[in-house]
Amino acid sequence: MKSRRSRRSTAPSRCCRCARGTGRVIGRCYQRHRAVEFRKFLAQVEQAVPADLDIHLVLDNYATHKAPPVKAWLARHPRYHLHFTPTSASWLNQVERWFALLADKQIKRGVHRSVNQLKANITAFIQAHNDHPKPFNWTRTADAILETIARYCSQTLAIHAASP
Repeated sequence: MKSRRSRRSTAPSRCCRCARGTGRVIGRCYQRHRAVEFRKFLAQVEQAVPADLDIHLVLDNYATHKAPPVKAWLARHPRYHLHFTPTSASWLNQVERWFALLADKQIKRGVHRSVNQLKANITAFIQAHNDHPKPFNWTRTADAILETIARYCSQTLAIHAASP
């Protein structure tokens, strides 16, 4: 029987970038999720995006994104602008919405008999998505979202204040 660690290491790690306004996705599966793989992914993005455009990356706070080799590469590429989402706020990142779409439409519904087959299916999903890309657009304003959060917080505080 394989150990838990060996099972985890066989699952592909993913990197993805959604082109703002177009909905096109640049994606790649890697065996691991380290600074080396993230740096390779940045090079792929660099090749795919026209040189006259700035690149804004919305990232979680995973240490890979802040590793010295990544920082050094980014220092040599000033058109990259990093924006880190707060902890437990990945919903702010529209790429996470795309990953949910990938999970719902491809990964959960598919039968993947090997890691290579899973990678091939993810790549095919990206290609099919890019044949007819649709950008994700916020349907509510930031103020409306913040009002909803404030209302929720007020209600939660009221409930806790009323309890013994």
